[in-house]
Amino acid sequence: MTTVDLDKLTKVYPNGTTAVSELDLEVAEGEFMVLVGPSGCGKTTALRMIAGLEEITAGELRMGGRVVNDLSPKERDIAMIFQNYALYPHMSVASNIGFALKLRKVPKDKRAQDVGAAARILGLIEQLERKPGQLSGGQRQRVAMGRAIVREPAVFLMDEPLSNLDAKLRVQMRAEIAHVQRRLGVATFYVTHDQVEAMTMGDRVAVMRSGRLQQCDRPQALYDTPINVFVASFIGSPAMNLYEATLAPDGRSVKLGSQTIALPAAVDQRLPGLRRYRDRTLLLGIRPEHLTDATLDPEDRQGAYLTGDIRLVEALGSELMVHFRLDAARVHTDDTAAAAEDDDLGSEADAEVSSYADGVARVDSRSKLTQGASGRFGVMADRLHFFDASTHEAIRD
Repeated sequence: MTTVDLDKLTKVYPNGTTAVSELDLEVAEGEFMVLVGPSGCGKTTALRMIAGLEEITAGELRMGGRVVNDLSPKERDIAMIFQNYALYPHMSVASNIGFALKLRKVPKDKRAQDVGAAARILGLIEQLERKPGQLSGGQRQRVAMGRAIVREPAVFLMDEPLSNLDAKLRVQMRAEIAHVQRRLGVATFYVTHDQVEAMTMGDRVAVMRSGRLQQCDRPQALYDTPINVFVASFIGSPAMNLYEATLAPDGRSVKLGSQTIALPAAVDQRLPGLRRYRDRTLLLGIRPEHLTDATLDPEDRQGAYLTGDIRLVEALGSELMVHFRLDAARVHTDDTAAAAEDDDLGSEADAEVSSYADGVARVDSRSKLTQGASGRFGVMADRLHFFDASTHEAIRD
């Protein structure tokens, strides 16, 4: 069992580009740590420094308390799983899994025993004699995992291992990878740009942007208490709705555009730092799942409502995604743009008049809200998020 400590780990390329800047992380024995962020944020570079594939410019990398900056990848006792599997096409599944053991000159009987044990864990017993070309994408990914497992490494490193799989198989495989990792109890670094993967797999998630660590915490803590606008925009699907708003002088309501949302006393108690922003502009965050169709809402929201023009309704079976527009100031910053960089939906709103703000609500499938109509949404006001308009940091204490 091995702990891994990244102490101000930094990577600067010869042309002066800083890919990773003073990254601090402590990963415990058996912990599953996910590095997540948009393309180019430095997460893969960090993984390659841990692996020994990239030279460390500054800082220390410790494994089991020992500084390994100058050790070769082989000496670091790590196993890396890539997104392209890197299997030998002419070898059988058994030979691929056991290849590293063969290089170590492990006796044939012991090699077969270890390969069989890994294959049983991964459900590959019936595929051992097949070639990679005869396997599905998910099976090939399992073979790549099996090759890492039999080495019994001190640390697992996984670089977007599911990116080549279809959506259904990715859901299945992320559950299997998490299960196998917990069974083996090996410290693991997992790189992805998919925040859903990050939230469902990691014991902790490290959110990166432009080479710097933004926040590292348990998945639920990242969702509930994002430290800044970037993390708030990146974590959660669909992304958090963000609006420019003004807190009332008495702190009991917040105004965005021509509308006012009443705030319960619980907000002031939970966020005492909000008192400094009375009668000031701030950024208001509302997660789509914290908006309801007011006509179906069994609770009296006591003045916490929004009205918007419905632009699109997406039926997803168990719920509806209702896209709407408000006459409020739209928030479009470098933080929100960076967080949305990998969003396949694009950003039609960027071309629109800035005096309007688009939003999305995740509502019950029984809703009768329709495109082109006006919709009234209940706001779970005790779940609102507030950010400083200048620093984009979360308002808390």
